[in-house]
Amino acid sequence: MKKRIVRITAALCAAALLAGCGSSIGSKDGGYYATEAAAQESYNYDSAAGSVDSGLVPENAAEAATDETAQKIIYNASLSMESTDFDTTREALMTAVEANGAWLESTSLYGTEKDHDRTADYTVRVPVGSYRAFLATVGDAGSVLNISESAENITSSYIDVQARLSALEAQRDRLNALADQAETTADLLEIESQLSDVQYQLENYTRQLRSMDQQVSYSTVDIYLREVATLTPTGVTFGERIADAFGGGWDAFVGFLQGLVIALVYLWPVLLIAVVVVFILRKVWKKRSKKEKLPKPAQAPLPAEYPVKPGDEPKPKY
Repeated sequence: MKKRIVRITAALCAAALLAGCGSSIGSKDGGYYATEAAAQESYNYDSAAGSVDSGLVPENAAEAATDETAQKIIYNASLSMESTDFDTTREALMTAVEANGAWLESTSLYGTEKDHDRTADYTVRVPVGSYRAFLATVGDAGSVLNISESAENITSSYIDVQARLSALEAQRDRLNALADQAETTADLLEIESQLSDVQYQLENYTRQLRSMDQQVSYSTVDIYLREVATLTPTGVTFGERIADAFGGGWDAFVGFLQGLVIALVYLWPVLLIAVVVVFILRKVWKKRSKKEKLPKPAQAPLPAEYPVKPGDEPKPKY
């Protein structure tokens, strides 16, 4: 009996050492992002409508995503767009999402149709095989001002997680074999406790591996769409920019006059009261001015019975 316990204890120690070897691969916290400083590349360029093409994602990206021996790369993109026909552009974007087997991860809409100041933010998950076609379709939907792409290589992290899973699976198989050989309840409970911990770690790393597979298979594309009255010119000459400046200045002046007229129409009750008050104040001021201009009455002469005697004349002052 004692030899049996010794053998089981030794087997448990060996399983623990095996798990420790698997856990030593990569980071201590079990997170695959912490195991590798991911290699990233990003490209920024200006683009006109209909000319968007990826210079980063290879044409065989779909095959590489499913090939176990290929590099595991996560592709992301961000686009900024504008359109004079906001509703039509939104419908074209939704059509592009459906046509390329993509799906919306998040969406938000701001502004009102009345004020023509609407903006929209979309986060789209696109199959890596349809990534290039999706960007081309988006370029046809509106005027793309700029686009940036990035590639993150997670191959080392992916291999680390696979190694951990293999080590944990081997440990689980060994513990199952020991459980079949256990002769006492105490030994069986100890083995089941070890199995529970191993199963938890297996599920955790399986979720991480599944998440990495999804990020590699589906690229993330962020789209910002803005409604405008006039498209922002791209690639214009200096003379064209001067002409656009003159046209924009005139449009701004006309818009200012229209806004002023609309403001006056809104404020007509206040303006009417102000005119009445000014009219009354002018009337009051005119009456007061007339009173101040009236001549003063002349002083009455002294009566004849009080003649001025000689010597009573007022003496001059020196």
